[in-house]
Amino acid sequence: MKQLEYALFTGCTAKESTPEQLMSTYAVANKLGIKIVELVEASCCGASHLQDYDDFLSLVLNARNIAYAEKRGMTMITICNTCQINTAMTKHRLDHDAALKARVNEKLAEVGLEYKGTSEIKHFLYALIDDFGLDQIQSMVSVPLSQFNIAPFYGCHNIRPSELQHESNGGENPYNPRSLDDLIAALGGKSVDYEEKNKCCGFHAELQAPHTAAMLTGKALMGAMDQNADWMVTPCPLCHLKLDTQYAHASKAVGRDVKMPVLHMQQMVGLALGCSKEELGLKHHVSEVNFI
Repeated sequence: MKQLEYALFTGCTAKESTPEQLMSTYAVANKLGIKIVELVEASCCGASHLQDYDDFLSLVLNARNIAYAEKRGMTMITICNTCQINTAMTKHRLDHDAALKARVNEKLAEVGLEYKGTSEIKHFLYALIDDFGLDQIQSMVSVPLSQFNIAPFYGCHNIRPSELQHESNGGENPYNPRSLDDLIAALGGKSVDYEEKNKCCGFHAELQAPHTAAMLTGKALMGAMDQNADWMVTPCPLCHLKLDTQYAHASKAVGRDVKMPVLHMQQMVGLALGCSKEELGLKHHVSEVNFI
């Protein structure tokens, strides 16, 4: 099998707030023989907030990030759902609007860059599934997760809007997503089905509507607990921040104690591949990961 190579756009969160996610990304890539080159020149994607303030600036910043992947001739992988949607949306808009692309490139030329549209944008979850392959991952499992009921939490931005994300997520159904469930099965675990698994975690509503955000977080945790999940897993560090660190607010909002271990997708894969707790950064969690 030809070695897979990617340009990694880490985003801000994995560098500053969830270092364990970045650690586990590299640990999994090393186990699978995937080469990752970090885009150290890249800047924030705008986090779906800059876009509301200055749409054109957000396009320039994201096109700049993509241009660095293009210079390397590599597919860009993201490890954050929000980074994925903002970067993929920039690519989609520029690839379908020549005049807008020209305006953006006029600004990029000031720093010696050009957006060409030659690099794919793909979340690491789908790189693992579509490029590396579930069968290949399954064949490399050394510690099957067969003793665990695992609740997948998809979040919003990897699966919606579907007309955009279908360009990079293999046609994932936003109403009945399967990627995380299929990955859990490949790792030997038992996926838990529950109503909230493809709902919003509340992260982007936190500042404007904190009670609503806490309700969304609490209902997600409660839904997983009510279906006897041992722990949750998510591909998004922003979802992880809400689910792992905001359980006290969530418990108050739903009137019930809701707390369980929440793992990053890469940590789950790493556990099944035999990575150590130290390699996966499991000590960095707020909700203690005490089942290992």
